[in-house]
Amino acid sequence: MISVGIDVSKEKSTVCILRPYGEVVASPYEVAHTAPEVKSLTDRICSLEGEVRVVMEATGGYHLPLLAVLKQAGVFVSVINPLVMKKYASATLRKGKTDKLDAVRIANFGIDNWFKLTDYSAPEEVYAQLRMLGRQYSHYITIKIESKLALTDLLDRTMPGIKKLLSGKRSEEPTKDKLCDFVEEYWHYDNITKKSELRFISDYCRWAKKKGYHANETKARKIFAMARDGIPTLPSSAASTKMLTLEAVRVLREINRTLETILTQMQELATTLPEYEVVHAMKGVGDVLASRLIAEIGDARRFHSGSALVAFAGIDSPPYQSGGFMGTQRRISKRGSALLRKTGYEVMKCLKSTKPSQDAAVYLFMLKKEAEGKPKKVAKIAALNKFLRIYYARVMEVYRS
Repeated sequence: MISVGIDVSKEKSTVCILRPYGEVVASPYEVAHTAPEVKSLTDRICSLEGEVRVVMEATGGYHLPLLAVLKQAGVFVSVINPLVMKKYASATLRKGKTDKLDAVRIANFGIDNWFKLTDYSAPEEVYAQLRMLGRQYSHYITIKIESKLALTDLLDRTMPGIKKLLSGKRSEEPTKDKLCDFVEEYWHYDNITKKSELRFISDYCRWAKKKGYHANETKARKIFAMARDGIPTLPSSAASTKMLTLEAVRVLREINRTLETILTQMQELATTLPEYEVVHAMKGVGDVLASRLIAEIGDARRFHSGSALVAFAGIDSPPYQSGGFMGTQRRISKRGSALLRKTGYEVMKCLKSTKPSQDAAVYLFMLKKEAEGKPKKVAKIAALNKFLRIYYARVMEVYRS
């Protein structure tokens, strides 16, 4: 029984090798993340006599190269959740944190939990790619929100009120945006008021037909009236005003194109999986949410039950009992995938807006919770709990059949 504890950092790792009862096989030493040094570490681990298990924390992407080389060599590697390791380290009275101390603690964790360690198994390539694409999609959504706020701030200074007037239903084409198209054409109220009202209405209708929008003369009159009465605070004569406004539009367009490309790739990958049709057929789930759900959940077969999937999403509410006391006011743990919670919440919002009449167990459960007096957000989370259990059961049926 030999435990190899590895504390992983960005460019190096600290390794400690222990046997039971504190017998030190190798005191903590550093290994650079280079092919020769990692190979040397792998050869040393493989040369150890007896059963050897390597223990390391999940550290974003830093541990992946080391993990890949060790698994390729057939080494037992257990990847531990950092929160679990933090709880284990907090059991000591004397505090202190260095890479060497962490490596010793990780190795001791392997000894103390020897029979609970599980060997790491890499996810299938499709699930791994979907997960990476899903994370990038979320990243670009954040950038899109910030870019929209930046454009809104500029429009409040150049065309106050125009956003509210031109906001409407989202186009089926992700890159098509009426507000951006309009701002790209005019970008400042001065470009509207320098024309007569009839001339602007004529130009607006011509522009709308060219871009594929409804040529509404009434809306054109409202825009002209707003431009005439509005008070821009950035002058149209300044070169920076036009440059900043058009750049904000361009950036937003590029982000939309990137998001469309990522979603297309996610859908192409997701459709190759056996569970895609089942997930896509669930109420509240469409083309986009189906691929995003699968990307965040991954292979459902790695969960032993629907409860495990619910815990993975962080919407479980662990029991709290002591003596004769039983806690009833419990909150969700939020120890899980925040992106899965966000995606699942979007599914619940879609359910609430579509109001399905058939196969609507989750929707009816949500309405039941609201009727009991639960806040709407609480009802949605409770319904998401039920949805994930149904998801697990239906996907597992696909793989069992």
